[in-house]
This record gives sequence, C-alpha cells and structure tokens, in this order.
Amino acid sequence: MTSPVTVSITRHLDPGREAEMMSWMSAGVALAERFPGFLGAGWVRPEQDSETWHVLYRFADHEALAGWESSHERQWWRDASVGLGVVESRVERRTGIEGWFDEPVTRDLRDLRLSPPAPPRYKQATVIWLAFFPLNLLVSWIYSQVAPDLPLLVRGLTSTLLMTPVMTYLVLPWMTRRLSWWLQGEPPPWRRVAAA
Repeated sequence: MTSPVTVSITRHLDPGREAEMMSWMSAGVALAERFPGFLGAGWVRPEQDSETWHVLYRFADHEALAGWESSHERQWWRDASVGLGVVESRVERRTGIEGWFDEPVTRDLRDLRLSPPAPPRYKQATVIWLAFFPLNLLVSWIYSQVAPDLPLLVRGLTSTLLMTPVMTYLVLPWMTRRLSWWLQGEPPPWRRVAAA
C-alpha cells in the first residue's frame, strides 16, 4: 500500500525579487502538474516582506515523486533560479499523519541539519489510541450524564468537534513529549538516569 508524499521546502530569497520568485514558482507548478501522480502545490510567506518562502508539493506516492524529482524538466526549472538568489535551506518529506509527532520546538530556518525520522506507524497508532481512548471515554460519560437522549448523529458530530482540537493541540502534543523516547527508539528516561 502506498501513501501520498508531501515535500516541504524552506527557501530564502534576495530582497526585492518577489515578483520573479512568484513567476518562477508558478512555472515549477505548471511543469509538475504534467507529471503522473501530482496532487498539488503551494507556497506561503510568514509575512509580507519576508525573505522566507515555505513551499509544499504533493505526489501520490514515492515513485511518482521520484519521477518528478529526477526529471530534466525539474532540473531545468531549478537551474533557472540561479539568478534569483534562491537558497534552499530545509527539505522534509512527510507521509500520513507523522507531522503530529514533530517536537514543538523553534528552529532556525537556516539550520541544515536533518530532522529525525518519523516514528514507525504502529507507534504512531499506539500513541493516538492512548490519547483518544481516555478522552473518548470521558466525553461519552459526560454526554451520558448531561444529555443521555441526544440523537447519535448529533452526539457524534459534537463530540468530534470537541475532541479534535483537544487531541490536536493538547493531548497529542503532551503524549508525544512524554513518549518521545519510545517513539524515537531511545531508552526510557529512568534508564538513562540510572546509567549516568
């Protein structure tokens, strides 16, 4: 089974070259669109006068991505950026939901070090279940006490509307910090302390 792959690139541009950058980016998207498996692309800047550009593009699987990345068209397009002063500082490839397991840290965008690999899927699924199960029990219990006759559809809709932001912004980040040692295949904290 294959998964779509999203490539995230941070690029820096010489000041005053925004119009040229927009044209260059649009040309790259137009070329990528012609390749099998292309699912979309886009870019954002942190603020209007920022020299930093965050670029995303997505392909249906690793094979489709490799077709684009090894193509003559992409090489020609990349070569066209030489005169713009574009500097590529960070590239990440993401599949599935592994972005939930990133550590909440502030990084220098010009940091060229590689990010740690994503945890195996079974570990991701385990952490999600460990976070979701108690939260689901709590919300179900609250509904049984407060609104026991609420129709199933309304209960499901409102409970997921409540649980999704709580999971995304509170529970999963907290769980991944506590279990980061296990997710990354490191010894537990108490063994590291004992060994020191």
